[in-house]
Amino acid sequence: MPQTLFLLIVAAGVYIFFRRFVADARKATENANARRREVENGAHGTLVKDPVTGEYRLKKDDT
Repeated sequence: MPQTLFLLIVAAGVYIFFRRFVADARKATENANARRREVENGAHGTLVKDPVTGEYRLKKDDT
């Protein structure tokens, strides 16, 4: 029984780690694609619309 419990805990840890790794990889890929599109377009940044004021502002990098 203790071996089964240990295996379940390890499997849960691996699953959580894998999910976090995939999410981070997708986020990095999206950021790289956005930067590539900015370079292709000759843009200096990406504009996003503020839902409250309706004004467009440069998107802030989360790095």
